[in-house]
Amino acid sequence: MKQFLKTTSIPLAAALLLAACGNSQQPAKETGHEGHDHAAAEAPATTAAVQLKDDKLNAVYQHYLHLTNALVSGDAAEAKIAGNAIETGAKAVEGGEKIAADAAKIIAAADISAQRAAYSSLSNELIALVKKSGLSSGELYVDFCPMALNDKGAYWLSAAKDIKNPYFGDQMLTCGEVKETLQ
Repeated sequence: MKQFLKTTSIPLAAALLLAACGNSQQPAKETGHEGHDHAAAEAPATTAAVQLKDDKLNAVYQHYLHLTNALVSGDAAEAKIAGNAIETGAKAVEGGEKIAADAAKIIAAADISAQRAAYSSLSNELIALVKKSGLSSGELYVDFCPMALNDKGAYWLSAAKDIKNPYFGDQMLTCGEVKETLQ
């Protein structure tokens, strides 16, 4: 009985938490690899689906959402998984070399702090490529936290207007503001 409770209590608790938060998971989209569910990394159902004009860049963006969510929740292991997917995808994107290099730094990072520092550079590069590519649907928000990276400030992309700060996670989850809307 004790073993049954151990194996069922974690998935049950996760399901209850998701239900209590009002989150609804959508089926995972095909991304060309297995290993994790992208539904959790996608924008909430209330936000219009974001689609970049460049399909290869759009795939990298989906992994970027996964990375952002991992950093928001302080999950260094999950950030490495997302970083690996970004590195692989960015190599296929024209002008994605710097993104791939920053993703490699996230994979090699010893802790979440180092991952967040590399995430800043990766975000800046991705924002530039997204602006160059453009969106075919939805909206993206360029968010900024003035306190990130020892008060140097740092940007990131978000599909929602609500701030969820990947640089501080739970410490200062809502620190930041929307600086620009991309359509």
